[in-house]
Amino acid sequence: MSETPLDAPRSFQAEPLTTSIELDTVAIAAGVALGLSDDEDGFEVPERLFEQLPFAIYVCDRDGFVLRYNRRAAELWGRSPEPGHPDERFCGSYRMFRPDGSPLPHHQCPMADVLRTGVSVRDQEIHIERPDGSRGIALVDIEAIKDRGGNIVGAINCFQDISARKRGEEAALRLAAIIQSSDDAIISKDLDGIVTSWNGGAERIFGYLAEEIVGNPIAVLIPPDRQKEEAAIMGQIRRGQSVEHYETVRQCKHGRLIDISLTISPVRNAQGKVVGAAKIARNITEHKRSQAQIVNLAREAEHRTKNILATVLATVRLSHSDTSDDLKRLIEGRIGALAKVHTLFVESRWEGAELHRLVTQELLAYSGESETRVRIDGPAVMLEPSTAQTAAIALHELATNAAKYGSLSAAGGHVEIKWSLAADRRLSLCWVESEGPTVTPPTHRGFGTRIMENMIGQFKGEVRFDWRAEGLTCEIALPLA
Repeated sequence: MSETPLDAPRSFQAEPLTTSIELDTVAIAAGVALGLSDDEDGFEVPERLFEQLPFAIYVCDRDGFVLRYNRRAAELWGRSPEPGHPDERFCGSYRMFRPDGSPLPHHQCPMADVLRTGVSVRDQEIHIERPDGSRGIALVDIEAIKDRGGNIVGAINCFQDISARKRGEEAALRLAAIIQSSDDAIISKDLDGIVTSWNGGAERIFGYLAEEIVGNPIAVLIPPDRQKEEAAIMGQIRRGQSVEHYETVRQCKHGRLIDISLTISPVRNAQGKVVGAAKIARNITEHKRSQAQIVNLAREAEHRTKNILATVLATVRLSHSDTSDDLKRLIEGRIGALAKVHTLFVESRWEGAELHRLVTQELLAYSGESETRVRIDGPAVMLEPSTAQTAAIALHELATNAAKYGSLSAAGGHVEIKWSLAADRRLSLCWVESEGPTVTPPTHRGFGTRIMENMIGQFKGEVRFDWRAEGLTCEIALPLA
């Protein structure tokens, strides 16, 4: 619709502008336009009235021909039909639709019904399409005009554009649906801190139903040690200032404390005066917990990284060989053992490594096709990472030595690894070689032995080697956390 002068009707009204008294008065005046009075001077009265009325209006004769309309009607229709034209019947609208969107032919419109039945229409909604394709929504009130004998001689339609009002109502309904379905708590309160609205998110977060808390002080949600926060917040609101993403703690219905993030804005009345506050509260308890976990994990990762590097550094420092190639292989083997045990750490989310899996993994390359070549027996024991690294290096050294000089160097040789756990959480692990070449006790402590003794000693553990002729037996004792 085109721009209307300042005296045009407002498009957003809570109630229709027309009343039955106004409509009856206009209907009487319209009777003059329809020739019901011999006083032709009176015809000027309704003509002026049509243009001065604060709503759109038009008159049809008994056959539905549009005889007269005012400027506001033409603006709403988006066109100016020729009065009395045979193609202009029942309404000056280009096209009409019912509220459900279905087409409404002119001969079936409310004006046609009133002319046919004489029954008035009140507050009926019609959708109008203008020649330019734009649409509006009209609320119509139609009154039949009758002669002294009660015969229908025409009808008058007083209508108004309620498009903006309908859009506002629909927007309000959408907003209400969004607010009610939001996961966040959306709350309003007056300047005294009394709750005036409470959505579904607030019910889910704080545990109070709307009927339990609306009309009561918001202070019921504030822990005793944080009561001063509300006064500070309301001070800002009274000054017209918003509070953005304020993190604090609030108390649920049954006393449980939760971390929340608050955004609070002042609510103003039509005159711009602050009359209350709108609050959005988001439960960030899990977020805060996740943040704390991330910090702890970062510290743990830093600790473990330093531990790994210290272990690798110690392994390199204790490695020795006559040639650089042999030294390289020694270091690669020991770091490889650490890498394999770290795979187990990842699988357990750094809880540690299960001993049976650790032993199986380290001895897998030496098992061959015979299941009895390597025998493993012991209860389920979870080693924390530092202890597991030490056990991995020790098993690697024992296996490497057995493959070079001990039972695993012979086709029929066997190794048995067994362990037990004492009541005082002390692990006793025994490595027993058999059916390999005859063992000759070493004349000096090798570097592999020194690495094992050094690493196990750091955990206040003990290691003992028994170089028997039939094969090496190694006993390791480690206190577990």
